[in-house]
Amino acid sequence: MFRLLLFVCVLLVPGTGAAQSILVLGDSLSAAYGMPVEQGWVALMHQRITQQSADIEVVNASISGETTQGGITRLPALLAQHEPDILILELGANDGLRGTPLPAIRQNLSHLITLGQEAGARVLLLGIRLPPNYGPRYSDGFYSIFAELSESQQVARVPFLMDGVALDRALMQSDGLHPNSEAQPRLLENVWTQLDVLLQELLPAPATQAVTEAG
Repeated sequence: MFRLLLFVCVLLVPGTGAAQSILVLGDSLSAAYGMPVEQGWVALMHQRITQQSADIEVVNASISGETTQGGITRLPALLAQHEPDILILELGANDGLRGTPLPAIRQNLSHLITLGQEAGARVLLLGIRLPPNYGPRYSDGFYSIFAELSESQQVARVPFLMDGVALDRALMQSDGLHPNSEAQPRLLENVWTQLDVLLQELLPAPATQAVTEAG
């Protein structure tokens, strides 16, 4: 997660011009670290949306090694440029791995959510767990931040992006931190349950029905 690799990918659904857009702001878990970009869960998400003929632009502004503070620095310009209808936030893991004080992580994530909401985006917060070697007090406190912010700021939340993946060695890269290409469909399913709800609010009725049937 500490390798700094800029990954900004705009995926356009064929059509006369995207009516809506999704912005993904994350770290290596969303930047297809260690694999071709097209195998990452964000690209798979784009493919699923495309299959439903939904006129949606997907912008992946994830960077390997990104932190919540880095996200705060970049997000305003991204919001101004892409004007997303949905903002998917997948940040905090690198803060936690570096032992950043929990109040600072909470404050930064809260700020990111507020920036998205003030820009008119529906926010989807992706929860992360830390490895157990960080101790229960810090690890549990870190994990609880996502639920607390989801409730206090009224945003959708995926409890744990890596659910069903993190403890399965067959789905992890050799570093034990990053999911491999075989894990990406599972990551998408973890996200899709909550994303589908936001898409139903966003899409016209026919497209909404099609996306729902795919979920």
